Amino acid sequence: MPQKKFNMEMTSMTLHILAMLFMLCDHLWGTVVPGNDWLTCIGRLAFPIYAFMLVEGYFHTKNLKKYICRLLLFAVLSEIPFNLAMGSRLLYPIHQNVLWSFLISIGLIHWNEKTKTKKLWQRTVIGCLSVIIGYTVGLLTMVDFYHAGILTVLVFYFFRARKWWCYPGQLLCLWYINVELLGGFSYEVQLGDMTYFLSRQGLALLALIPIWLYRGKQGYHSKWLQYTYYAFYPLHLLILGIIKFYL
Repeated sequence: MPQKKFNMEMTSMTLHILAMLFMLCDHLWGTVVPGNDWLTCIGRLAFPIYAFMLVEGYFHTKNLKKYICRLLLFAVLSEIPFNLAMGSRLLYPIHQNVLWSFLISIGLIHWNEKTKTKKLWQRTVIGCLSVIIGYTVGLLTMVDFYHAGILTVLVFYFFRARKWWCYPGQLLCLWYINVELLGGFSYEVQLGDMTYFLSRQGLALLALIPIWLYRGKQGYHSKWLQYTYYAFYPLHLLILGIIKFYL
């Protein structure tokens, strides 16, 4: 009997589940179990996967208007749970939930897609303007991950083609966004006589491993599962926010 080969290929369902688990780890660290750094280290992988899946969702959705409306609906529904979890209050105007970041990103992607028939120099100008607008709007609106979040989505959009140069493009851009642009806390690692500093935010680059193992297969899909992906965000934030309030 021939042996069955072990398949490491990721499906859309697998990526969504991984992203939810990684996000839960990060939000547990940020709310009810602070100090457990291993949780937020794992959590660094969540956002790049979500950013990648957002771009995939844009191109695979059968109805873009419904896709945007779902994002908008859950962005509104998630705002109070997000405020409770992150700010311990109903109103937290200095920080908005990540679905607003995704809505801004979808708008910029759609703008670029509308110019696909234009000349190369026009597409290049619009692409550059998208980066500048995304950077600025992300900072001004104070959406989750600020400018870095929107830029991450645009990286996966601009380097979406499965060509050899897209992989180093994603790697270099994500390295710049997470290590240089965001920076933040670093762990000191001693190897022999040498001391190295490992950026905690830089661990987000590990998300490229499951992303690169994805080959466009959807895996199991149903309406209830689709809405589970959306509902998980506000529901887990609401639960964590309530627990945090009473701790």
